[in-house]
Amino acid sequence: MNDDQLLRYSRHILLDEIGIEGQTRLLQAHALVIGAGGLGAAALPYLAAAGVGTLTIVDDDTVDLTNLQRQILHTTESVGQPKVASAQAAIARLNPDVRVNAVQRRLDADAIGALLGGVSVVLDCSDNFATRQAANLACVRAGVPLVSGAAIRFDGQISVFDSRAGGPCYACLFPPDEPAPEVACATMGVFSPLVGMVGTVQAAEALKLVAGIGRSLAGRLLMLDGLSMEWTTMRIGRQSSCRVCGDAHGCAEHAQ
Repeated sequence: MNDDQLLRYSRHILLDEIGIEGQTRLLQAHALVIGAGGLGAAALPYLAAAGVGTLTIVDDDTVDLTNLQRQILHTTESVGQPKVASAQAAIARLNPDVRVNAVQRRLDADAIGALLGGVSVVLDCSDNFATRQAANLACVRAGVPLVSGAAIRFDGQISVFDSRAGGPCYACLFPPDEPAPEVACATMGVFSPLVGMVGTVQAAEALKLVAGIGRSLAGRLLMLDGLSMEWTTMRIGRQSSCRVCGDAHGCAEHAQ
């Protein structure tokens, strides 16, 4: 690290759990963030501010006026722009040393997998079941930890799916062959700060995984009731019958 970096990240370096070694890991890390909406708009600034060296942002959408109630990375001037371009510009203002790759398209599991070379961690900040399943499949195949978040109305949830430790994957908890719930902010609404709370926890989990500190949420689902402001933790386990990571299928390449 140069002198400017030592000063910029000094409050991290002062933490015994992070120090010079942990901050160096962050600077050398590459995070793939799928979705630059509510969750991504909350997670991305903290990843950038913390010094994650490379961010790849994937989103096929453009900024709409209705997004601004919660997607705080975007501004009124961003309306009509691709979300990845708006996010890239905001991160450049926040920390110009962070390298940002903007990918404006929706990806399936194979396309996500093609982006995972050299990626340290994936944050699923998407808003649909198909993309979550695709991200999970790609991460299990590549052995890359996945930090998954979701938020709707006043309810949020976060977990880490890390096949490297033999833990459950997203499909163990939400089987891909079960009907996907029809939930969308456009029809059901979402409490503005909720996406920030979930997204920043995703960022915290990703930073911990990269720095190699603390205990991740792997094997646990953290749920938030925003109306009562109560957090609940549910333990989750790997399912031997899982179509993605289960014993009966041998490996993720067999899952269709």
